[in-house]
Amino acid sequence: MLNDISSVLISKEEIEKIVSELADQINRDYVGKKLLLVGLLKGCIQFMSDLSRKITLPCEIDFMVASSYGSSTETSGVVKVSKDLSIDIEGYDVLIVEDVVDSGVTLDYIINMIKDRKPASLKLCTLLDKPIRRKKQVHVDYTGYVLPDEFVVGYGLDYAEKYRNLPFIGILKPEIYS
Repeated sequence: MLNDISSVLISKEEIEKIVSELADQINRDYVGKKLLLVGLLKGCIQFMSDLSRKITLPCEIDFMVASSYGSSTETSGVVKVSKDLSIDIEGYDVLIVEDVVDSGVTLDYIINMIKDRKPASLKLCTLLDKPIRRKKQVHVDYTGYVLPDEFVVGYGLDYAEKYRNLPFIGILKPEIYS
């Protein structure tokens, strides 16, 4: 598995620092709010788990599963929601937690879907942002790291459901996914 990685882009230690900085900002911004973290599975799981443990405010957690990629590395443009939220979010201050914002197609769909449910506020937190790949413009409120146009895996990010368990974010060799 490590032989498939051309280089480490973000080390485990750098990820820990990024997550702490994001949590500190969220802790300041959500004082006195009814915070609900909404994770987009599966990629968010490592990031959301670490982030939620560093948030010192009361908060609730829920998850959605949505994708426009299927098993491809390119978006199909069609969003499929296979798991919706479990609770009524009206009145909550919703913070969507995502591993990477890439094309923006899935997030644009999810943001509009959540807005229709009347949250008190809605913001987006992503560990990684890849604005060069945007097809739909989405506003990211909390960004950990801006990615170059590389295919990355690890710390929740996958290719064909592999590599999520790597403790760092690495650049996948092109011959693996080409």
